[in-house]
Amino acid sequence: MQYVVPAVIILLVVGIRLWRMRGARRLRLETLWILPALYAVFVIGMFATHPPTPIGFAAAAAALVIGGGIGWYRGTMMRISVDPETHALSQQASPLAVLLLVGLLLVRRVAMEEMGGTGLNAQIAIDVLMAFALGLIATTRIEMLLRARRLLREARASGLSQTFR
Repeated sequence: MQYVVPAVIILLVVGIRLWRMRGARRLRLETLWILPALYAVFVIGMFATHPPTPIGFAAAAAALVIGGGIGWYRGTMMRISVDPETHALSQQASPLAVLLLVGLLLVRRVAMEEMGGTGLNAQIAIDVLMAFALGLIATTRIEMLLRARRLLREARASGLSQTFR
């Protein structure tokens, strides 16, 4: 039963997420920074109230970098499009991006079960996971912002060149 309930919850969440991804959603560049900023404040607050050990800081820094790399890759999987007439941006998450997150959740679960008997500090594990999530969220949004700006610039440039022909 301890495996069935989480599996059902994960399948339900993934199913809902995949169903909601069928259509494109509006992408607002001016709001992409909000989630990473709020999460960064949360992580900094947690580190300030419960400072990690030097080993914890090193592990969290490594997790931040690894999360950043995976987040960048996840950001590249997001489909971003520009309406040629209005230059409105839209995004559509790739099903592969959702499967990547599910895979990460499964890896996390297995790792936490494996660590259970080793006596490793639970606070270090929490710090590592928080840093990993921060890297993932922030770099996903940064990659999307940079690519969306480039696509918007290209759309505006091609619109101007068509106007002046």
